[in-house]
Amino acid sequence: MSDEHKSLQQIIDFRLEKLKKLREDGVNPYPTKYEPTHKSESIKSNYDELEGKTVKIAGRVMAIRKMGKASFAQIMDSEGRIQFFIKRDDVGEESYTHFKLLDIGDFVGVEGYVFTTKTGEISIHTDAITILAKSIRPLPVVKEKDGEVFDAFTDKEQRYRNRHLDLILNPKVKDTFVKRAAIIKTIRNFLDDRGFLEVETPVLQPLYGGANARPFTTHHNTLDQTLYLRIADELYLKRLIIGGIDRVYELSKDFRNEGMDRNHNPEFTMLEFYWAYADYEDCMDLVEKMVREAAEKVGALQVDWGGLDIDLSKPFARIPMLELLKEATGNDLGNVTDDEIRSVCIDNNISVDATWNYGQMLDELMSKLVEPNLIQPTFIIDYPKAISPLAKAHRNGDPNLVERYELFIGGAEFANSFSELNDPIDQRERLEAQAALKEKGDEEAQPVDEQFIQAMECGMPPTGGVGIGIDRLTMLLTGNRWIKDVILFPAMRSEN
Repeated sequence: MSDEHKSLQQIIDFRLEKLKKLREDGVNPYPTKYEPTHKSESIKSNYDELEGKTVKIAGRVMAIRKMGKASFAQIMDSEGRIQFFIKRDDVGEESYTHFKLLDIGDFVGVEGYVFTTKTGEISIHTDAITILAKSIRPLPVVKEKDGEVFDAFTDKEQRYRNRHLDLILNPKVKDTFVKRAAIIKTIRNFLDDRGFLEVETPVLQPLYGGANARPFTTHHNTLDQTLYLRIADELYLKRLIIGGIDRVYELSKDFRNEGMDRNHNPEFTMLEFYWAYADYEDCMDLVEKMVREAAEKVGALQVDWGGLDIDLSKPFARIPMLELLKEATGNDLGNVTDDEIRSVCIDNNISVDATWNYGQMLDELMSKLVEPNLIQPTFIIDYPKAISPLAKAHRNGDPNLVERYELFIGGAEFANSFSELNDPIDQRERLEAQAALKEKGDEEAQPVDEQFIQAMECGMPPTGGVGIGIDRLTMLLTGNRWIKDVILFPAMRSEN
């Protein structure tokens, strides 16, 4: 009876019997070490050089054709797959008997010479085989014909819950995470080469801030103190700017207790950098260069992102926020009352809560009418002060505007940046206004961080600051539309 017609427990019991047999024969099915000399793809690509020469390769058995005195099997390592041929007369009766106790999923080491079969397949003629790990639990059944997989491990939820199986059965998934690593390395090198210092700031914080978001709350027993998982790195990194580190960055995990969708995971990777004596225009130039360099590194200057053809090679557009809103609504929304902007929302069939303020309604208009249409890279610049409590007042003298931008590509936000507020009196007033909103029930408003304000009162130089979502950037540059496809172990609802 084949494995697919047995129950899971029957398969496990059968494999345990094989494990017992190996041990009774004096075989250690979980040895300490094996030293391969080659990988599968390097053998294939260097066949002319390696033909007839002995190689050692290690990996997982992915296919077996057991016959009488000779058999074929396929081994998969980190580079790909290669076939090996094993003959009883070459390896000996005992070793061949142990080979016949192997199952798909077992790890083995194979030593032998490289040759080509009569059908033209590059293979290894086995002289010795070593069992490296006996697999007890079977892999999901995957059917192949003529080298093509047609019944793969495709259920999205199961793939996310069992990433180890996803990587085994869908090897191309690994490419996304290889590119993710290359993107992060490129960003690090980009900033390091420009004199930025990478630092680490607290994950557990006595007070959260730096963004409008609900935090995760925990408790430290020894301190008997409520702590929060950070929602942003901003307020600590600015203290380092105040302390004299003129260019500083952190690549880190942040945590926000909010909804989950194709663009949001409660645990995510952020880049934040701060640059003394620079402004948001300097940061805009730097971010454009950084994104383009990361895209070039992984060959993604032109991206098909869920059917959207995105070109990262051309200069990114720069358009004021109120200009985009006026184009979308026909109204100048720069200096209107709450009732007036509520009327604009209603006229555009946008539902708004009765408790929402001007900033919240403005943000909703942007998210519904403007942002989905920003397909090519676009910097939205010059935001209203009401939705930017940490940004510097605009140098053009308009009291309602700040120097801020957000980068949108494919209808999604990728970066947020300010000419950072460095007036401690103004900063206190804005955070107190945020605290007042929190008192009224806005769970995402920021509290007053007294220690941060006191640090700013010591003097903070003019500074440009940027936050970039690394997960979302990886989605774009790898052509994935779901954030769970670029996070190895995304948050999932309990199966129970």
